[in-house]
Amino acid sequence: MAVNPGPLGNITGSTNVTYVQQAYDRMAYFALRPELIFDQLADVKSVNQSMPGSSVTFTIQNDLVAAVTPLSQTTDITTQTLSNSQITVALQEYGSAVTTSAVLRGEAYVEIDPIVANVIGYNAGVSIDSVARDSIGQGTQWKVPTGASLGASKTATIANVAALSTGATASYNDILAAQKNLRAQNVAPFGSYYAAVIHPDVAYDLQLTNNYLAPHQYAQPAEIWAGEVGALNGFRFIETPRAQVYNSPADDNVQPLTLAENYTAGDSAVVLAGVNGFVLAEGATFTITDSATGFVVKFKVIAPTIGAPAAPTSVSVDFVGTDNDLAAATSSVVVTSGGTGLGSPVYTTYLMGRQSLAKVHSIVDGNGPVPKIIPGPITDTLRRFVPLGWYWLGGYSVFRQPAVIQYFTQSSLSNIDPAIDN
Repeated sequence: MAVNPGPLGNITGSTNVTYVQQAYDRMAYFALRPELIFDQLADVKSVNQSMPGSSVTFTIQNDLVAAVTPLSQTTDITTQTLSNSQITVALQEYGSAVTTSAVLRGEAYVEIDPIVANVIGYNAGVSIDSVARDSIGQGTQWKVPTGASLGASKTATIANVAALSTGATASYNDILAAQKNLRAQNVAPFGSYYAAVIHPDVAYDLQLTNNYLAPHQYAQPAEIWAGEVGALNGFRFIETPRAQVYNSPADDNVQPLTLAENYTAGDSAVVLAGVNGFVLAEGATFTITDSATGFVVKFKVIAPTIGAPAAPTSVSVDFVGTDNDLAAATSSVVVTSGGTGLGSPVYTTYLMGRQSLAKVHSIVDGNGPVPKIIPGPITDTLRRFVPLGWYWLGGYSVFRQPAVIQYFTQSSLSNIDPAIDN
C-alpha cells in the first residue's frame, strides 16, 4: 500500500542530500599582538663603520678635568692626558622559518601563503624587539619602592621586592626621584622628556592619583612613539604588556619541586630543582613533605633565584628548626605550603635617556637594520615543500649605563597575559 505524500508531494530537505554544508569565513584572524616598543629607543647606531666585522666598537671620548686654577705668569702649564672608553656590540644571528606542504596549500579553504607571510613578519619583529628588551635588562642601575632594599644582584633585588607585603607599587615620588637621578648623571633626554616603558598594570597604580599629559600637548604627531600614552614627571610613558614581568605563585599554591641532591639528617644545605618561572625570596620558608616516608621538614631560602620560564633553575635552601626527622637519604619532596611566601609578581619599568641603547647590524649581503624575509630553497623532488623564513645579523647593548634605570615594583592589578613573552 503506497504512502500518501500529501498535497505537496515528497519534500527533500537538507538531511536528504549533501549539498548543504557548514560554511567558513575565508578570512584568517591573527592573535592579539602587542606593539613593538623597545627597538625604537635604540638611538645609538653605527654611522661610519670601518668595515664588516663580528662586532662594532664605539668610542666615547672622556672630558678633561675642569681648569679652575689661575695660571702663573712665569710658569708653563702642565698638559692633561686624553682618555677614552669603548663599548663593543657583538653581532649574532637570529631567524626562524615555516615550511608548508603541497597538500596544505591545495586543500586549505583559505590562502596559506599570505598567512605564513604575516606570521613570519610578525615573528621577526617581536623576536628582535625581545632581543632589544633583554639587552636593556643588562643595565646595572636598579630602583625599588620604599621598604625594599637593593640586593647585590638583579636577582636578589627582584626577590626583595617580591617579598614585600605593602607599599610595593609604583609611586609618583619614585618616578620623580628617577628623573632627578638621570638629570644628576647628565643623561640627555629625548627632547624635553625621558622615556619610560611601563606595563599597563603598573601604569594603573600611577594613574590612580595622577594624570598623564596627552601626547599631542608636547609632541607633533610624527614624533609620537608607538604605544606612547602621555607624559608625567619628566617622562614620556609607553605602555606595553611586554615590559618584563617576573612571576611567582601565591603563598597557598602547591608547587612541585625536587631535590637536586640527596639529603640526610644533619645536612646544612641542599638545592631545590624545578624552580620554574617564579621568584623565590630570600628568607622565605617552606614546609616540605618527604613523599617516601611522610616526614615533614621546614626549609628556608638562603640563595634567592628567578626561575626562567623556559628552563628550570635551582635555589639553595637550609633546614629550619629540627632537621633529624628524615631517617634516610631521599630526593623526592613536594612543597605543601608557602610559609612566609614565594612573593608577588614583580614588574619592570624601564626609565631611559638618550644613548641608553646601541644597535648594530651587518652591512653586507643584503643585511640591514631590520630582518629580511627569505624564501627558502625548494629541494624536494616534486617541489611540494615550500619554506619561508626571516634572518637578521645584528645586536644590541646598553651604551651608557647611567642612562638606564630598571624600576622593580609590584602592582595592585595582575593582568599578566601568559601568551606574551615575559
